[in-house]
Amino acid sequence: MDPLFLGALVAIITIVVLFSGVSVAIGLLIVSAGFLITFDGLRSLELMPEILFGKLDSFALLSIPMFIIMGSSIASTRAGADLYEALERWLTRVPGGLVISNLGACALFAAMSGSSPATCAAIGKMGIPEMRKRGYPDGVAAGSIAAGGTLGILIPPSVTMIVYGIATETSIGRLFLAGVFPGLLLVSLFMAWSLYSTWKSGNTETLSPRSYTWQERFEILPRVIPFILIILGVLYAMYGGVATPSETAAVGALLCLLIAMIIYKLWHPRLLWQVLRDSTKESVMILFIIAAAGVFSYMLSSLYITQSIAEWIGTLDVNRWVLMIAINIFLLIAGFFLPPVAVILMAAPILLPIITTAGFDPIWFAVVLTINMEIGLISPPVGLNLYVINGIAPDIPLKTILSGSLPFVACMIVAIILLCIFPDIATWLPDYMMGTAR
Repeated sequence: MDPLFLGALVAIITIVVLFSGVSVAIGLLIVSAGFLITFDGLRSLELMPEILFGKLDSFALLSIPMFIIMGSSIASTRAGADLYEALERWLTRVPGGLVISNLGACALFAAMSGSSPATCAAIGKMGIPEMRKRGYPDGVAAGSIAAGGTLGILIPPSVTMIVYGIATETSIGRLFLAGVFPGLLLVSLFMAWSLYSTWKSGNTETLSPRSYTWQERFEILPRVIPFILIILGVLYAMYGGVATPSETAAVGALLCLLIAMIIYKLWHPRLLWQVLRDSTKESVMILFIIAAAGVFSYMLSSLYITQSIAEWIGTLDVNRWVLMIAINIFLLIAGFFLPPVAVILMAAPILLPIITTAGFDPIWFAVVLTINMEIGLISPPVGLNLYVINGIAPDIPLKTILSGSLPFVACMIVAIILLCIFPDIATWLPDYMMGTAR
């Protein structure tokens, strides 16, 4: 059978299996086993356990559960609310300071937790009611938090970037650095749209400042500065050559737990058990998907599907930017239905040889891919962040939340276009800090 036709058949059957409601990891294993048995015989299954566990035999993977524990310990406290309050008090004199505070808090909390839903929940519980109380439109209030929450998979330390680095064997340190300026770019675009939308609504009172004393501004800082120092310390340890990402993540997780226990009194065994239990569940889910995706990638390679697709695209007489537009459309559609980790693990092994052959930087492409995944988080039918916001503010119709988030989708598309025109936005910092990659 022609490998390209076989690849199309694999894609269709995979979509059908995943839409049946089965978990992503189990679905990938079912599809992989089915095609291996059909075309290579039952003996091909002997390699599946070795590939499954071999894919997890990586020291770099230890950073995933550590960063998840780090984020979970933060998300289980009032750190998000305190971070929001601190920014609100310090930015109160800035026109539209409240919406800027919300987006700034989302960016900082996303960097601390690495989780988009956790960011939406933590900042949204305080930010959405406060913005609505002061007259901000419901669409701006809900949409800004939903969009701000997506920053968790781009701003370092990002579990998504770790997964991409493992899937493509690229430097995790470079990937983290590559997400810094694009993350700041997105925050700036989000803030600009939020201020414009608020001004356009005609309610200028929402942009007027609220007065806080200097005592009120300083009293909140001891609660948030330790977490921010941990993030800065983690990044310094990785890029200063002090420790590997896995070692740094372990220390960061321990420090976040200790600070949560000391500052937020998270000392009860039941609360600590809940943090560790939830972190373990999420870690096992991600690692299981990574292992299953390894088997899926082996199946594609064994049946010569990956190589044939790369060769076929290489023979196409099309401009490389036309090719990149097609890849972006594919990623957008995939992100509408599948979680970012699943899309990266399934698509990265196929797309990497294609983009490198076309002359694109794989580090730059990681940022473009991640922003596409961010769009999926606030787009139906899955749109996880939309449902998180709807759970926080059930009296805001889902339609209003969706319409409020669509302008932020446009901001993300603008960011992708700017990255295509100015790729140095993503690549300059990694090259400056770590030298030009060869």
